[in-house]
Amino acid sequence: MAKIAAIIPAGGSGQRMGLPMPKQFYELAGRPLLVHTLAAFEAVASIAEVVVVAPADHCVAVEAMVARFSLTRVGQVVAGGATRQDSVRAGVAAVAPDTEYVAVHDGARPFVSPGLIEACLVGAEACGAALAAVPVRDTLKRVAGGGEVLATVDRSVLWQAQTPQVVRLDLLRSAYAACDADGFVGTDEASLIEHLGQPVRVVEGSERNFKITRPEDLRIAEALLRSDIPMDTAGSPRIGHGYDAHRLVPDRPLVLGGVTVAHHLGLLGHSDADVLTHALCDAILGAMGAGDIGRHFPDSDPQYKGADSVGLLTRVVAIAAARGYRLGNADVTVIAQRPKLAPHFPAMRVRLAAACGVAEEAINLKGTTTEQMGFAGREEGIAAHAVVLMVPQV
Repeated sequence: MAKIAAIIPAGGSGQRMGLPMPKQFYELAGRPLLVHTLAAFEAVASIAEVVVVAPADHCVAVEAMVARFSLTRVGQVVAGGATRQDSVRAGVAAVAPDTEYVAVHDGARPFVSPGLIEACLVGAEACGAALAAVPVRDTLKRVAGGGEVLATVDRSVLWQAQTPQVVRLDLLRSAYAACDADGFVGTDEASLIEHLGQPVRVVEGSERNFKITRPEDLRIAEALLRSDIPMDTAGSPRIGHGYDAHRLVPDRPLVLGGVTVAHHLGLLGHSDADVLTHALCDAILGAMGAGDIGRHFPDSDPQYKGADSVGLLTRVVAIAAARGYRLGNADVTVIAQRPKLAPHFPAMRVRLAAACGVAEEAINLKGTTTEQMGFAGREEGIAAHAVVLMVPQV
């Protein structure tokens, strides 16, 4: 499988939007605009890494945002340049050397779907470059400087470009070299490939995948999030239950709720074997009717060897968000004879709440023993039950 990196240019300020902060930090339904965008890429298994390109004076704030929401695929936040072309080029310079394709997507397009990202990846594999676009539907007029209509433009062959735009990395680097030679500045990655004389394939995008550039766009985005409820549930809350158990063994760290707990035994598993977080993931997936974590992150896949389960939780939350749902609250019980877990629950709540994009009060953690009965009582393993209430995005 080709190694793919995503580059997310997230420049701009809040001045034109009338905001007191850069628009990528503006919260939509409790999460910053940029987090909505990045969550879609968290849900695409074939994306190996994500590089965010931000204004130099906001890189630290973006890094803090990435940590707060446990966006595990974001490997780097780098400073951008004066133009989009410069900014994306800075992102290209930061990707791993063995990257074969890059998927460039505007940070201010928060409604991109994992399905559209994957379709653009397939399109690029066919001819080297592909972009999301939608057919122009309105009648177009060519107008003189004074406002006089000169002609009606044939719209039958016109498409409005969007992102993602996916390009084979060696092709994009060749395009940059050509631009350096003749001073060409393109408006997007597709224009650079066109300038090189290479073909670009169009993948039909979505009207929902619009770029937030004006104050009214924020109002449209808020309205979409309020109304984006699956018709088959009529906006009803959904309840899910999850259960997981792992064996205790020597020479493994004991990771629970994303926190390493000091103990002479740890849990055995393909990932970090975090039973608490696995149960929470399964509960969310169960509420969505989306199977379990084994379906989405199989233990037969080497990319999940030793995986951080809180990172997997972030991707599960993105799956729910794509279906119009967010976590209302979660109640998790850990069954373990030893060690005592209550002192570690506050740190676990911080990590889990950040991954789920909720307040810490929405995550309740409890521990219990089995009075030395069963596998947990004999300290052969640890288990966890989780119950969640998933509510429509508002």
